[in-house]
Amino acid sequence: MNLKGHDFLKLLDYTPAEIEGLLDLAADLKRKKKEGIPHRLCEGKNIALIFEKTSTRTRCAFEVAASDLGMGSTYLGPTGSQIGVKESIADTARVLSGMYDAIEYRGFGQEIVQELADYAEIPVINGLTNEYHPTQILADLLTIREHFKTLKGIKLVYMGDARYNMGRSLLIGCAKMGMQFTACAPEGYMPPQDLIETAEKIAEETGAVLSFDPSPESALRDADVVYTDIWVSMGEPEAEWEKRIPLMKPYQVNAANMAFAKKTAVFMHCLPSYHDEKTEIGRKVSEKFGLQNGIEVTDEVFESPASIVFEEAENRMHTIKAVLAATV
Repeated sequence: MNLKGHDFLKLLDYTPAEIEGLLDLAADLKRKKKEGIPHRLCEGKNIALIFEKTSTRTRCAFEVAASDLGMGSTYLGPTGSQIGVKESIADTARVLSGMYDAIEYRGFGQEIVQELADYAEIPVINGLTNEYHPTQILADLLTIREHFKTLKGIKLVYMGDARYNMGRSLLIGCAKMGMQFTACAPEGYMPPQDLIETAEKIAEETGAVLSFDPSPESALRDADVVYTDIWVSMGEPEAEWEKRIPLMKPYQVNAANMAFAKKTAVFMHCLPSYHDEKTEIGRKVSEKFGLQNGIEVTDEVFESPASIVFEEAENRMHTIKAVLAATV
């Protein structure tokens, strides 16, 4: 596997063998980290971290991963660069290419990270766009493989709004790795049809099984992994809650819905999560709409033995480290 100089924009660009290779590398780097074995594979290199959307996990994962590899990192927050304001995306890419060895971008449309990649002479890594979240999916796949010892045939059910980055990216990731993927969402909230058709072509080659089912009871049957995300994404107007909650209530991951899955099923979430009222948004939305014990997932499920969300969160760092080591 030779990925040096490659961009990491979406999993559609990578073969199943390359994805497996990145997971193997992540597992090896994770072992070395746990055992205190130095792995400064990118000594003297530097990465620019462009964050037009704020983050906890993505920023920390990139900064720690870079440090462990011997790389320097520069964080450019929402007001920390001139990208798209006083300086074009193309010019930003060319300026940073002269100073850095890689660029990470977390923000809005996929077209932005694509344009950065088109003009940069160094690898560009997608830390999240509206359409795709490939570093999160790598962490998810590593977590599932650690738990079940395989990916092939594992059934993952994504509950909620499957139109955006997580629903789309899990669809592609599962298709690439020969898994079973079910989007469980109301009508109009499934992944776009063109992406479904692309995933189905991939599934023909990998043996993946893809389905799209609005009924939690039938969708969750024999599920190994139950996955959800917050119902209103960063950047969407607050008014969306009023529209979204009545539609999404049946898709809340609660004890009743988890009972439809296998007894051995695990719960996953890309975080942050409104599983209680200890966040400003969680408290405000719960009070306004009369929700109790969580929004997209109940606190009972989130804090249960089935929940592997914090192992998943840690694996963001290990898989991002693998992407940096492989591409830089």
